Amino acid sequence: MNAHVAAVVVTYNSAAVIDNCLRSLQDFAEIVVVDNASADETCCVVAQYGARVRLIANPENRGFAGAANQGIQATNSPLVLFLNPDAALATAVEPMVARFAMPHLGAVAGRLVDPDGRTQVGFNLRAFPTPLSLAFEALLLNRLWPGNPVNRRYRCLDLDYAREQDVDQPAGAFLMVRRDVLHQVSGWDERFYPLWFEDVDLCRRIRQAGYAIRYVPEVVARHQGAHSLSRISLEQKQIYWYGSLLAYAVKNFSPWAQVGLRATVWAGALLRTLAAWGRGGESRGYRRVMGLALARQATAARQVQPHVLM
Repeated sequence: MNAHVAAVVVTYNSAAVIDNCLRSLQDFAEIVVVDNASADETCCVVAQYGARVRLIANPENRGFAGAANQGIQATNSPLVLFLNPDAALATAVEPMVARFAMPHLGAVAGRLVDPDGRTQVGFNLRAFPTPLSLAFEALLLNRLWPGNPVNRRYRCLDLDYAREQDVDQPAGAFLMVRRDVLHQVSGWDERFYPLWFEDVDLCRRIRQAGYAIRYVPEVVARHQGAHSLSRISLEQKQIYWYGSLLAYAVKNFSPWAQVGLRATVWAGALLRTLAAWGRGGESRGYRRVMGLALARQATAARQVQPHVLM
């Protein structure tokens, strides 16, 4: 039994996938599911596990970061594994646990594979985003020319995924973190609401605190990906992603870089708006993104104080 690891799973309309996830965690001493006001049968599925799994059912959606912080506070183990509900462990996690014998490590990640067993290159591991890499995203350059040098570095497309190594930013879908490090960096930042960039920000703060993040490819989880996004409208996705991008820029980039990135986001949203009009499609989401890009910094940063773990 993994007596030193608490598993925290944040759910949102996850009834179709949560059972497989929880079955893969049965040898964990602590398992907590934090549900963000699902409209499906997620809580009913989790409740079937009885006292073996603690369920925290939020009456409203607190976002991934807020729910993850609840999971931290509801557990006691020295290590916390964050696992998405559409992911299931395919191997034991002991090699990840063993790496924490090295005191300079703050977090350890495993390898994410798709349902066909292929490593999720471009998602599993990334470099920390720069203003340039995010500008390439906003201007559609990475979609039109995915093999460009900026995107190759950002998405770690040339990385040897079979080799254990220190990395910048593993996906929060499968990430184990020391509890004392989580407290040292004040947990997940709830300004990234309801999702996106919260795992990038957490990993950045762990690295800034002087800790390394290790990738251990022998530990594998099968990951479906984006299961909860089907209930979110395209307009909401656009607002959430760009809002979190701008909030990340406010936290981590210089004022001049922020100005440049805001201009790029505005220009990219304008191009998408014109393209949508040309196709006779809906453009309201990107028009709202243009407004976000012109808003004051405090607005882009959500005007919410970061959560501090006690």
